[in-house]
Amino acid sequence: MKGRLLFKSPLPRSYLSHTSSVTSAAVATHRVYQVWRGKNRFLCGGRLIFGPDASSIVLTVALIMTPLALFVAFVSFRLAEVIGKPLGAAVPVTAVAVGVFDVVVLVLTSGRDPGIIPRNARPPEPDSFATTTTEMSSGSPATGASWSLPPTRDVYVNGVAVKVKYCHTCMLYRPPRCSHCSVCNNCVERFDHHCPWVGQCIGRRNYRFFFLFIASTTFLCLYVFGFCWMDLLLTSRRRGGVGIGRAVAESPVSGCLIAYTFVTAWFVGGLTAFHSYLVCTNQTTYENFRYRYERKANPFNRGAGSNVAEIFCSPVPPSRNDFRARVSPADPDAAALYYLGPLASESRISFYTRASGLSFDMAKASFDRNYSAASVASSSDFGDIYAGGGGGLDRVSSHQQPRHSIFGVGGGGHAREGKKQAEDEVDAVTAELGATMHYGRGAGRTRGREFGVV
Repeated sequence: MKGRLLFKSPLPRSYLSHTSSVTSAAVATHRVYQVWRGKNRFLCGGRLIFGPDASSIVLTVALIMTPLALFVAFVSFRLAEVIGKPLGAAVPVTAVAVGVFDVVVLVLTSGRDPGIIPRNARPPEPDSFATTTTEMSSGSPATGASWSLPPTRDVYVNGVAVKVKYCHTCMLYRPPRCSHCSVCNNCVERFDHHCPWVGQCIGRRNYRFFFLFIASTTFLCLYVFGFCWMDLLLTSRRRGGVGIGRAVAESPVSGCLIAYTFVTAWFVGGLTAFHSYLVCTNQTTYENFRYRYERKANPFNRGAGSNVAEIFCSPVPPSRNDFRARVSPADPDAAALYYLGPLASESRISFYTRASGLSFDMAKASFDRNYSAASVASSSDFGDIYAGGGGGLDRVSSHQQPRHSIFGVGGGGHAREGKKQAEDEVDAVTAELGATMHYGRGAGRTRGREFGVV
């Protein structure tokens, strides 16, 4: 057919589906982490999750381990000989133990889910508050109408009104203390900040490890700083009371480490002191800078003792995401939940093609065919937040974009059929690419089909 010669798919044939059926083998070939919609990086088959700037961890480890190695090799053993047994041996052993602990808590901070809130496949259903706080745009849901949801909702925490915001990216009302990280493109529970030094968001599930990381780094800096000064003083005494400058010339490694740890301790130590204050008052960095609870009642502050116990003694909640779970391309919500962005890998390309239910030789099937019916994701943790809206995270259709034909309307029925068939082939190629294409309006008919990729 001539229409096929005009439009050739830019994807290799191996990525195109030539049948509308999905085999059972194809359904079970992808896990959640392989088609994850955020900007995270995964290792060990989805068991470790990092932020998009995870490469900075290498620099952080180097900044910790390089001075530690110099201290152990050139300073600690000399001090151990001077101090003598058994206390002398504790100098290098303690330094190595603290350094290993520092790296371990760094990995625990960087390589775990910080508390990502699962996305909704559809925005909340406005039925429960449509009459008072929402308005519907012209048209009907079947033809691409969109509901206008209130940007914020008030909830009460310990008698204090707290505003929760609607996230247009994740299509949900964020729980209190939750915020959307623009770096990782996820909503995170008890969001504190995104730390480039650890390459990860700091949230509910990794905040304690982050605090232990900066605290142990501060201790290590002070430890090396103190013993390097001891080394210089002992060197000065051995040389008959020479000045510090002469002692530095005798032990240049100690002099360099003193300067390095002094500067580092100011930054990391100040950060540790600041987060100690936040822990005692039960605040996050985001809340402290944005809301300034000093000027109003902090609904989460239960006293210093209870706040510290909440951070360090309460169990770490399980992740809300199973990154190793299997994803079925036959699920109509799969493409909306787990895929967005460039076709970065063969795995994502083939999954996207199958999830669309399309082939190069068939007309486009809409991703939104089931979006008109609402589904509810139960969440016991968000109960009081959504009590006024149905007691859960409601879902409706994602943002819908009308598409228009590039062909004019012919004079006869056969011409219409031929042009329609050519249009369908263009739609199929467009859907395979995973891009929403906006075509110009022809002389007549406008096609109102919807392509629901968010």
